[in-house]
Amino acid sequence: MYRTHDCGGLRIEDLNQSVTLSGWVQKSRNKGFIVWVDIRDRYGITQLVFDEERTPKAVFEKAQNLGREFVIQIQGTVIERESKNPNLNTGAIEVLVEDLTILNEAKTPPFTIEDQTDGGEELRMQYRYLDLRRNPVKENLLFRSQVSMAVRNYLTDAGFIDVETPYLIKSTPEGARDFVVPSRMNEGQFYALPQSPQTFKQLLMVGGLDKYFQIVKCFRDEDLRADRQPEFTQIDCEMTFVDQEDILTQFEGLTRHLLKEINGIEVGDFPRMSYDEAMKTYGNDKPDIRFGMTFTELNDSAQGKGFGVFDSQELVVGIAVPGAASYSRKEIDALIDWVKRPQIGAKGLVYVKCNADGTFKSSVDKFFGPDDLKVWAEKAGAQAGDLLLILSGEAHSTRTQLSALRMELAERMDLRDPKVFAPLWITDFPLLEWDEDTQRYHAMHHPFTAPKPKDLEKLATDPAAVKANAYDLVLNGNEIGGGSIRIHDQKLQAQMFDLLGFTKEEAQAQFGFLMDAFQYGAPPHGGIAFGLDRLVAILGGQETIRDFIAFPKNNSGRDVMIDAPAAIDNAQLEELALQSLAKPKS
Repeated sequence: MYRTHDCGGLRIEDLNQSVTLSGWVQKSRNKGFIVWVDIRDRYGITQLVFDEERTPKAVFEKAQNLGREFVIQIQGTVIERESKNPNLNTGAIEVLVEDLTILNEAKTPPFTIEDQTDGGEELRMQYRYLDLRRNPVKENLLFRSQVSMAVRNYLTDAGFIDVETPYLIKSTPEGARDFVVPSRMNEGQFYALPQSPQTFKQLLMVGGLDKYFQIVKCFRDEDLRADRQPEFTQIDCEMTFVDQEDILTQFEGLTRHLLKEINGIEVGDFPRMSYDEAMKTYGNDKPDIRFGMTFTELNDSAQGKGFGVFDSQELVVGIAVPGAASYSRKEIDALIDWVKRPQIGAKGLVYVKCNADGTFKSSVDKFFGPDDLKVWAEKAGAQAGDLLLILSGEAHSTRTQLSALRMELAERMDLRDPKVFAPLWITDFPLLEWDEDTQRYHAMHHPFTAPKPKDLEKLATDPAAVKANAYDLVLNGNEIGGGSIRIHDQKLQAQMFDLLGFTKEEAQAQFGFLMDAFQYGAPPHGGIAFGLDRLVAILGGQETIRDFIAFPKNNSGRDVMIDAPAAIDNAQLEELALQSLAKPKS
């Protein structure tokens, strides 16, 4: 037995007990005649004491040479600490060591294994197995495990069946790029890793399983950001004989349960907002509703006054920033520079200060009088002391720019409190979106999403106007889940493929198995998938998912710890009937 107790378990009640502990050396303090060593494991830290008078000489000498992160085992007696540490659960006791075994020596780590470390992110990812020893990382993974278990228990209690679907599937042309896997046994042919188990969970519904869930890895070979990974985890769910309301009710219940179980927070019914309303009011389809600054369109009151910047544009739109009329010219100029960044792309920014005395000061005073500015302020709900910020341009891009500015201001003003949770359903998405480059429609959600029943006739006459039976769950400005009612009729599915530019032959080749299945009594069905990584991060008060993944990739999709992806040797390429086209590194 390597231990009788863990390093976080001993208390004052354990005085005089003979114990065995194992763990890592956190730090040591050698005073010559006495050595204190902090031993650490997953559960906590216990202080060990080696005393020149009370500890066997050989053990005392060995203790003097312990380095950081040595793996050790000790036997000793629990005694009361003279100088207690109220910050440690074990801070009332220490262990007087009688025997010491060095289980494994350790090199000095490249960064300190402490809550506040001196290691940069790339270095810590290279030595992720060391980073995992740090409390913040360890606690994030424990938190993820807690969330996953709460999800499993909730869905199991609700009658869902946990079913595994294949990882080696067929490549499909829709969505992000696939990761492909060559087959040695089927020369020249490839599997793909699933972007989602979408078609398989639909087939499970055709198979009559009724309620399915899976916490499953998915893979997408797409450009990365801080909140994206090439492999990620979904809570994937599907149900039969349900409509949109059934699914929203079921998974609103799951989300409400998690907020209560994990965060101790109770929330009421989730508000709902149409896609069109979200875009008009917030400029994006995943708005953060923890704070205001909603959009106000000003075309009718700002155009036709001789100000070309407004008159020539499709949209003039603004937000009222609470209490920001006190901003200096330097601070406003900084905001103007911020919206002009290439990442945002605005050409400028108009401001109106709503002064405390009821007067107005703007950057367009030459063109608009106090009465005009008052109208704008009233429309935007701006109060005395607020700052009105206005952008103009093409409608979609301008809303996107103002949305980015709104979020930036919220960050600067500390309006995005991570301990406040504001869930929101977004519904009534467009079924299709037109791609100018390819001159064809793409599915807004995926090709298997059903149109709203009332819009079925428009599929043939006005596809762009068709709304989807789709829905997203947004939490604190992040999409944490999305789904739809699926097409379960072969003819409607064939019509959808036709709208997306598939020939009958292409549709049959790619999805014939699903179309065939629909001929054998497919029930109405629908589902949703939550991004587990993002859900856990937000519940944990953060927005970067890497912190909640044991072995994440960097922003380039590389695992810098194992150095992957990597080239494979020629023998492997020949066995797979492949040749490398990559240029050798000089």
